[in-house]
Amino acid sequence: MHGAVIPAHPLALTSERRFDERRQRALTRYYCETGAGGLAVGVHTTQFEIRNPEIGLYEPVLSLAADTIKSMEAVGGETMIKVAGIAGDTRQAVKEAELAVGFGYQFGLVNLGYFKEVGNAELIAHLEAVSEVISLFGFYLQPSAGGRKLDYSFWRMAMEIENLVAIKVAPFDRYETLDVIRAVSDSGRGGDLALYTGNDDNIILDLLATYSFHEGEGSTISFRGGLLGQWAIWTRRAVLDFEAIREIRENSLSIPAPLLTLAQQLTDANAAIFDSTNQFAGCIPGIHEILRRQGLLEGRWTLNPNEELSPGQMEAIDRVYRAYPGLNDDNFVKENLDRWLS
Repeated sequence: MHGAVIPAHPLALTSERRFDERRQRALTRYYCETGAGGLAVGVHTTQFEIRNPEIGLYEPVLSLAADTIKSMEAVGGETMIKVAGIAGDTRQAVKEAELAVGFGYQFGLVNLGYFKEVGNAELIAHLEAVSEVISLFGFYLQPSAGGRKLDYSFWRMAMEIENLVAIKVAPFDRYETLDVIRAVSDSGRGGDLALYTGNDDNIILDLLATYSFHEGEGSTISFRGGLLGQWAIWTRRAVLDFEAIREIRENSLSIPAPLLTLAQQLTDANAAIFDSTNQFAGCIPGIHEILRRQGLLEGRWTLNPNEELSPGQMEAIDRVYRAYPGLNDDNFVKENLDRWLS
């Protein structure tokens, strides 16, 4: 898998908290036209509640995104990587994988948060069952977002799953991030398995870094791209930044100091939007607030009526908007919004 910008797709709702298909389709069109290389649908940013029987949006959300991507590709758009979020126990996960494959998704991003107490062997058995249906995008999701701790031994075992082709590393923790990368390196699969950063608090530095745990040929490993909730917003700007980083890496160029400053600014913006002060309680409303300001969403509504911006979060978002105007892609959205909504 080649490196790419893969945004995590949000969920568009009306004020009655019903599925807003028009704005959902507009969001997908937006991502396609930013130059993003793929989309992840049915993941944390899409809201795990879409799977609840009384809501029943998992299948419609995956179907609409796949249909919209297909339409965009048919009129000359770039071919998109399609990643489906997979969750629940093994029976549910296999069913979700089968649905995803039916809609043309190539990869399943498997959330292991359902298995809070089981050991590594049980987790591996679960992944193997899903891998028989769809190629696996491994997922280290931080516990505050519904994940669980996954140690080096787990990842070393996971490397033996032939149909594991990529891993999203998103523990928001340097030590745990290194556990995953070291396991990939020690397995000898650094050349064929694609690492994607999911560390929204460290995006640019993850993408710039080269990791090495031993000497010799093939000893270095890097993140090829990112699959990120932060890239659900300001996506055109993210694509331009990623292209600049890829040029630096491919041509062994010196890292310009302004790019390191940008890394700090993006982390500061992410802290406000993801609500790190309150253990990420306002993460999804924060993403929605940016999209609301741009006109892509009508409001911040989520499926959980109690989920809103945390106290002080709006002021924090206002601050980063003023401080870092170069991070947003408001003009790009303004120029195309009416067409995406049509």
